[in-house]
Formats: sequence, C-alpha cells, structure tokens
Amino acid sequence: MPLTFRKSFRILPGVRLNINRRSWSITVGGKHTPRYTRNSTGLDTVSANLPGGFGWRTTRRRNR
Repeated sequence: MPLTFRKSFRILPGVRLNINRRSWSITVGGKHTPRYTRNSTGLDTVSANLPGGFGWRTTRRRNR
C-alpha cells in the first residue's frame, strides 16, 4: 500500500492552501459557494455543490 501525504491550511476565511506529495494548490470559496482551485501542476478547477447531493466540476489546463 503506497504512503500518501495531504495537508490543508486555512489562510483566510474562504481561502485554503492544500499540499500533497507532488503539488500544492490554492482554493478560494466555501462549502455553499462555488470554489475556484489553482494548482502548481497547471490545472484550474471550478466546482460547486448543487441541491440534491449533486455536484458540478470543470477542469482546464493552463498554458505554461
């Protein structure tokens, strides 16, 4: 079984710094609002929780 590492820090209300073994990311937004995530590997993700237990997410790769 591989070892994993993941840690999340709250910087400001609604802003989180997420660190894992291969990259880091900044997430802006909250549980009841849309979230925007930008990570160090070049991915931008927008996600939202929808009523009824549904979720929506779109991911796009940035040009480096």
